[in-house]
Amino acid sequence: MYYADVASKSSLPEQAVERAMVIIRRRQTRQALAQRAQARHGLAVSPAVTGLLDAVEAEAAAGREVTVTDLTRLLAVDQPRASKLARQAVSAGLLQRLADQRDGRRSALELTADGTGYLDAVHSYRQSQFTAAMDGWTDAERAVFADLLTRFVAALEAADDIAPTTTS
Repeated sequence: MYYADVASKSSLPEQAVERAMVIIRRRQTRQALAQRAQARHGLAVSPAVTGLLDAVEAEAAAGREVTVTDLTRLLAVDQPRASKLARQAVSAGLLQRLADQRDGRRSALELTADGTGYLDAVHSYRQSQFTAAMDGWTDAERAVFADLLTRFVAALEAADDIAPTTTS
């Protein structure tokens, strides 16, 4: 269904990408993959908490400490929402607060062993869904798609990091 909608209306690659990205955004907005995972596997927490755990994991992998204040930026939510999600993750035993030795008002957030195990299961499920979506693709097609998609997302992220230098 989605492929036909995208392919049939596109005359330029940019148009096809735009249509595909709109479909992806709609799927993300309705949390299609997360909802399916939660229903099929009875996952312990909401998709929003899983998103928070994803952000904490990514920051840790980059060697950065994460606080609730950082999560407001990373998740594009307000402080009360970030704090509520962090509390839910802590209550579920997936995240822990660590006191900052330099500043007693701050506490860093870190995945627990259960949080890491939970995210491993989430990653496995997501990857199984992507594998199914690429069923029938050759190994070379999968590799090219992964490379191009990664480059595309990196370029979008880089464009977001460019601060405007002039005002109109």
